[in-house]
Amino acid sequence: MGFADKEHIDFVGGEILAFDKPLHWTSFDLVAKVRYTVCHKIGQKKLKVGHSGTLDPLATGVVVVCTGRKTKMIDQLQYDDKEYVATLQLGVTTPSFDMEYPVDKTYPTAHITRALIDEVIPQFTGEQRQVPPMYSAVWVDGKRAYQMARKGETVELKPKLLVIDEIEVLAFDAGTMLLTIRVVCSKGTYIRALARDIGERLGSGAYLTALRRTRVGGIRIEDCMTIDNFLLMMN
Repeated sequence: MGFADKEHIDFVGGEILAFDKPLHWTSFDLVAKVRYTVCHKIGQKKLKVGHSGTLDPLATGVVVVCTGRKTKMIDQLQYDDKEYVATLQLGVTTPSFDMEYPVDKTYPTAHITRALIDEVIPQFTGEQRQVPPMYSAVWVDGKRAYQMARKGETVELKPKLLVIDEIEVLAFDAGTMLLTIRVVCSKGTYIRALARDIGERLGSGAYLTALRRTRVGGIRIEDCMTIDNFLLMMN
């Protein structure tokens, strides 16, 4: 997904580029940087550029960016399954279920054991009805849910049907209550909401301390370039 053959790059005809999105960047930031860089390089004022799946600013990993006529493939690419590695802090929650906001509630954890986790985690495999987090980009009455939540407004979100194909425990530290999982899931899955639901099912709370998207369809993190790589190659 890099530029193995620079002589035949055609951003207008269309390219599919795979990036390892940096921490704190939005997916829109990445698209905007690619668009600006390419337009400057080819001497064109406008160019269609889009991505095939939003990744939160506090997450890193695979974001697929399409240019030119390949942007017509975005809808198709959005339906590819996705793989994530997520680290959950058990026993506490934040309003956004990630580290964007400080901890707002604490919960008991003395009862949480590896055996309990191994019993609970498989329950999330298969079809799930998941309520998106309040701090999400879901549209509610013409507004983004996070815009309403930040104003202190009550947001009533409906559950969405999704599929979790695989979920497994990669690590659990009983001393720090940090749980790391790998998840393979369908379009529309909020890993922050999954963290919330796992915490509840464990009789406690949870939020994400780290999230990395490691695969989108057949594109793995090893196939991706950084934005710095891209800028160097465009010089």
